[in-house]
Amino acid sequence: MERRNRSQLALGILLLLFGAGMIAVRQVPELQTWFNTSYDWPMGVIGAGAIIFVIGLLVGAPGMAVPASIVAGIGGILYYQNVSGDWDSWSYMWSLIPGFVGVGSILTGLLGESTRTNLKHGLNLLVISAFLFLIFGSFLGGWALLGDFGPAILLILLGIYVIVRGLIRSSRRE
Repeated sequence: MERRNRSQLALGILLLLFGAGMIAVRQVPELQTWFNTSYDWPMGVIGAGAIIFVIGLLVGAPGMAVPASIVAGIGGILYYQNVSGDWDSWSYMWSLIPGFVGVGSILTGLLGESTRTNLKHGLNLLVISAFLFLIFGSFLGGWALLGDFGPAILLILLGIYVIVRGLIRSSRRE
């Protein structure tokens, strides 16, 4: 079976299962309390990320973990903002998106596609994203977590990370 046909088959099966689940919940009210279908709208975005991931697994395309992680991660941000009402947090929450790419890259590596390379790139993206998140969160009023010197300390730590990483690379080449 061709890759295109497999992806259409997987999408069709997922849509059938989702539709059957919706009918079952409406016909048997007890299922509604069991499934607890009263969820906020961002859960649909997270669900879309999960569907993308499952489709990638079904068609044998581990690289689909990257877009799945991005979509699900943005859904998580939207869920937090919807529940808390903290919509201003988007001014620094965007810095988590490279971390979502890193998570997807790590998942791709764990699923067997260029394992070592994907794990390395994924971890690097996670570190960079965490630093960006903490720096922008501190500057833009997200948290006073690190005090007055927090952003400066984070920049110093990021500089040390970059230097040590460069030294490790140069010692491996020699």
